Amino acid sequence: MMKRRSFCTGLGAALTAPGVARAQAGSWEAELRVALEGMPQLHSLQIDRGNEVIFADAPRGPGLDRLANIKSCSKSLVALLLGTALDRGEIAGVSATLAEVAPGLLPRDATPGAGEITMEDLVTLRAGLERTSGANYGEWVQSPNWLADALRRPMVARPGTRMLYSTGSTHILGAALSEATGQSLLRLARDRLGGPLGIEIPAWTRDPQGYYLGGNEMALRPTAMLKIARMLRDNGAFGGQQVVSEAFMAASVEPRARSPWSGLSYGYGWFLSPSGYVLGRGYGGQIIAAHRDRGLAVAITSDPTRPARSEGYFGDLMRLLDGPILAAG
Repeated sequence: MMKRRSFCTGLGAALTAPGVARAQAGSWEAELRVALEGMPQLHSLQIDRGNEVIFADAPRGPGLDRLANIKSCSKSLVALLLGTALDRGEIAGVSATLAEVAPGLLPRDATPGAGEITMEDLVTLRAGLERTSGANYGEWVQSPNWLADALRRPMVARPGTRMLYSTGSTHILGAALSEATGQSLLRLARDRLGGPLGIEIPAWTRDPQGYYLGGNEMALRPTAMLKIARMLRDNGAFGGQQVVSEAFMAASVEPRARSPWSGLSYGYGWFLSPSGYVLGRGYGGQIIAAHRDRGLAVAITSDPTRPARSEGYFGDLMRLLDGPILAAG
């Protein structure tokens, strides 16, 4: 079995000479399979190149056709649903404020300025409110009103400035979408993503007020994740239908913030890598990714109970994406 140190070294070499790796026809797959042997946390990997699945394997876990918790990749799907609401004119624009879109969500004792937080602030995780993720997550989900709790938290940054990774922000966004459209987040996801892509989206966690959690705990089959990756790669189109407008997809991949942990840029719900990937990232190593220049769509599932830090397993996954997977394009 390949140890992590030798695996990282091998991927580092591929990164320094991607042209060489691409030139060696078929070598990317051999390198990939060796790498996967040294990644016991990884459950499944699929690669689509130009609408042809060129790699699909589930060496561990429940398999490619069983539901997997995509964790915070859910945030990226909520971002897509924001795009559909903008496309339909249900929300005037990304600069629309929470007070304009869903004033009923604001508790009477909301932190000053909460009503002026925009949809763009929420989808880029720059709401300015104290985070509900990390050490604060448990306390937050045990509160009797998740939205009110998030909106009562102090402002720790001016909205629209600093990225503060917080599921509370995307939960507020998801609830605002429900209020603006008159539909639950589950119904929006099923009608606007599930139907056009032909994928199942089961019901998931709801807060005490009945709003579906915007940003965590959704489940999809890995094969469904790959379809989302294809749509992402193809500028919002799938099966001859424009599911999300090209204009919104183009805006989604413009850098708006930067993660203080991974160093990756962040757009409208998607991380952006220096090598050209657009990716959703979930706890444990769940990934929905696309590389438009190389024509690649990628779906990865991993053990959802184990962490995937940027300097650890997630770093290994990024070296996998930038090494043999990128060489397949």
